[in-house]
Amino acid sequence: MPKPPFLFAKTPFPALFLLLILSLPFQVISQNLNDERSILLDVKQQLGNPPSLQSWNSSSSPCDWPEITCIDNTVTEISLCNKTITKTIPARICDLKNLIVLDVSYNYIPGKFPDILNCSKLEHLLLMQNFFVGPIPAGIDRLSRLRYLDLTANNFSGDIPAAIGRLRELFYLFLVQNEFNGTWPTEIGNLANLEHLAMAYNDKFLPSALPKEFGALKKLKYLWMTEANLIGEIPESFNNLSSLEFLDLSDNKLEGTIPEGMLTLKNLTILYLYCNRLSGRVPSSIEALNLKAIDLSDNHLTGPIPAGFVKLQNLTCLNLFWNQLSGEIPANISLIPTLETFKVYSNQLSGVLPPAFGLHSELKVFEVFENKLSGELPQHLCARGALLGVVASNNNLSGEVPKSLGNCRSLLTIQLSNNRFSGEIPSGIWTSPDMVWVMLDGNSFSGTPPSKLASNLSRVDISHNKFHGPIPAEISCWMNIGVLNASNNMLSGKIPVELTSLWNISVLLLDGNQLSGELPSEIISWKSLNNLNLSRNKLSGPIPKALGSLPNLNYLDLSENQFSGQIPPELGHLKLIILSSNQLSGMVPIKFQHEAYEDRFLNNPKLCANVPTLNLPRCDAKPVNSDKLSTKYLVMILIFALSGFLTVVFVTLSMVQVYHRKNHNQDHTTWELTPYHKLDLDENSILSSLTENNLIGCGGSGKVYRIANNRSGELLAVKMICNNRKLDQKLQKQFETEVEILKTIRHTNIVKLLCCISNETTSLLVCEYMENQSLDGWLHGKKQRTSSMTSSVHNFVLDWPTRLQIAIGAAKGLCHMHEYCSAPIIHQDVKSSNILLDAEFNAKIADFGLAKMLFDQGEPNTMSGIAGSYGYIAPEYAYTTKVNKKIDVYSFGVVLLELVTGREPNNGDEHMCLAEWALDQFRERKTIEDVVDEEIKEQCDRAQVSTLFKLGIRCTDKLPSNRPTMKEVSEILQQCSPQEGHGRKKKDHEVAPPLQNDTYPTTYK
Repeated sequence: MPKPPFLFAKTPFPALFLLLILSLPFQVISQNLNDERSILLDVKQQLGNPPSLQSWNSSSSPCDWPEITCIDNTVTEISLCNKTITKTIPARICDLKNLIVLDVSYNYIPGKFPDILNCSKLEHLLLMQNFFVGPIPAGIDRLSRLRYLDLTANNFSGDIPAAIGRLRELFYLFLVQNEFNGTWPTEIGNLANLEHLAMAYNDKFLPSALPKEFGALKKLKYLWMTEANLIGEIPESFNNLSSLEFLDLSDNKLEGTIPEGMLTLKNLTILYLYCNRLSGRVPSSIEALNLKAIDLSDNHLTGPIPAGFVKLQNLTCLNLFWNQLSGEIPANISLIPTLETFKVYSNQLSGVLPPAFGLHSELKVFEVFENKLSGELPQHLCARGALLGVVASNNNLSGEVPKSLGNCRSLLTIQLSNNRFSGEIPSGIWTSPDMVWVMLDGNSFSGTPPSKLASNLSRVDISHNKFHGPIPAEISCWMNIGVLNASNNMLSGKIPVELTSLWNISVLLLDGNQLSGELPSEIISWKSLNNLNLSRNKLSGPIPKALGSLPNLNYLDLSENQFSGQIPPELGHLKLIILSSNQLSGMVPIKFQHEAYEDRFLNNPKLCANVPTLNLPRCDAKPVNSDKLSTKYLVMILIFALSGFLTVVFVTLSMVQVYHRKNHNQDHTTWELTPYHKLDLDENSILSSLTENNLIGCGGSGKVYRIANNRSGELLAVKMICNNRKLDQKLQKQFETEVEILKTIRHTNIVKLLCCISNETTSLLVCEYMENQSLDGWLHGKKQRTSSMTSSVHNFVLDWPTRLQIAIGAAKGLCHMHEYCSAPIIHQDVKSSNILLDAEFNAKIADFGLAKMLFDQGEPNTMSGIAGSYGYIAPEYAYTTKVNKKIDVYSFGVVLLELVTGREPNNGDEHMCLAEWALDQFRERKTIEDVVDEEIKEQCDRAQVSTLFKLGIRCTDKLPSNRPTMKEVSEILQQCSPQEGHGRKKKDHEVAPPLQNDTYPTTYK
């Protein structure tokens, strides 16, 4: 009987058929991957074959490419974050049928919203930090599965389409920092699954009220709408946001009262409503027991601080400053066990400070200044050893400083100015290891000046007190002091020569004391000194000529002393000089004989002048005695003869010394040259050019020479540091830091390091030479401007287009350091003297001796000491030793204010620096004409000047979190210039529109 065909054992058909069936999925998968690889390679080509995608090739599986994620052997995720892409995203990318995630953040992608609406399965779309322009497409709801959309920091404009409200799966929507100029779509209130909503920094939106429809977002946990041009009241419907954890509506123009239900939201942990126009009382019904931070500062809130805050047992930060709060501070607030930051300054609070502050929590920041508080400071502020700062100035506080503060090793600042404190200062305050600022002026403190100070201490103000005795010789150890104000005390004795060793000091005020004797001749070492006031003392002797050689000195007041002799003509470069009420004689130097000095030389009976405006006797010519004239000529001949003889002797000795030194160096010293760029000269050519004739600068960090490359004619700058100098280890460390950083940077707005030359005693940096030297010299006239520095086009004055060009270039350099170096670099000493200008006035950042590279941003980076220059130092130096990018932003903001106003960084007004002065002008609603530099007022672009002034104020905000990043600063500046056509915030073919008005922003604290 024949067998059925399928039972025939000899045929292979069943096994082959089974094998074929099993292999079909693998063939399909393989073909699918081949197709997707082909699509991705096509996408790569349309993106311009960026080098960052070199791993994309035809010989490997796309699932092995680092930018690609696959699930079940199909491409589901593309991550092109920070790949330096400059081309538009091709629509071909949507041929990947299973694409779920597309991330092209932090690139330079131009053009309109990418053509990706056919990516039907897309759930995550990240486009932040690019150059996208134009509107969000009205058909965006075609991406019906979209759950995560982030368009932050682009140039999208127009209305936010209502279609966004139809993306029902959306749980994350970030539209931060764009150019939207419509109104907030109420349809967003339809997004029932939305948990995170951020639309901050969209100040071009039409003034709009908060949509009450947002109150329907029951799942919303995060709402961020800082600086979004919001007006009107906070809707009562917001009391229904039961899931809300984070609410930030700061920097708007919201009015009315804070809804009573706002502080009853059970899940709320962060509440920021600062910098609005909210009025009325703070709600007393406080049930949001999870609150960790409350910031209601800079509003118009009145009434008392609610005692109900004591219920917030998780509260770490309470900011109520800049309001009109009154009454006493509730004692039970000091019992909150988690409280770290307490800021209630600039109110009308009265009564005594609760004595338990610091006893029950790790209090870190305690700021109560500018109120009507009385009584003593709490004794236990530093009981937990965490206190960083006590700021209680401008109250009616009295008594002695608690001795416990003298044992507080964590303190960074103590500011008790303008109270009624008395007694001696606990010695530990002066030596607290991290102390930065001590401000005790305007009290009745007594005792003698401290002989020891903390190494980081940079600012001391003990003026208007009762300190007595001599200035201690140990003052030479106060090496980081930048500002010392001891005016109006009872200090006596001579000014010690040790005081002249404070090489970093920029402001020295000793007026109104009982100091006597002559000024030490060693004052030549005060290279950083800007302001010197020794008036109303008993000082005598001649005025040292060396004062005229101090490169940064602008203000000198020696009035009401007993100085004698003639006024040194070397003082002619000073902007402000007051020498009245002394015993000076002779003719006032010609440079001072004009009306600006009419009251600066009064009450010097033996002084004379040839102009009536000085109100001094005229220097009448007297008959010449022929015998005296002959004697005079004879003396002159003898002097010349003796000078010639001494010159010959000196030159001979010098040649012998040079010969021996040269032989010694050849025998015992080996120079090592390390090139960082191609050079056509050797170390001998450089070393032989380091002569006095080529010396162009000399400061605290060494000498600078200008030398010429005889082969190419190129000019080079050589910075020399000698290790046998005082502070050699510190200078050598700065030198090594500068080399380490500059050798890794290649950017057109950062000075180029060509090579390094060193031996056992000397180190040399060889850099490109900057023909127009520093911005500081041009703005403030501290350097001699010769015809070799400039052309007649600029007529010795920086015109406005050039200033704008400099600002843009410097910002680009700093932005590159912060954002695009493999390890971010913090300069720490940004100032106009460290911005150098080439022949075309292009700006380059220089002097990286204090810079720091952030190799691991996950770990804290601390400063070993105070870095920077007075007037440019960010206020947070008083509270933290951590390095962050916002320190550079603050300093650059000061530079912007210098460019606009022409003022110096510590010359805002009599008692404030430039940043403080500018903030005052903004608060007083001064016009641009009131603040702009007189030299450019007639020819500057008013809109551009307004933008830079406002940006300078924003960069110098007291709160680092309120300052923009250098990337944002650079983008804003590039909007101002028609030449910067491809900057962010501007279409490629457009010039940024002028500002419509001169109202200043209301976002700065």
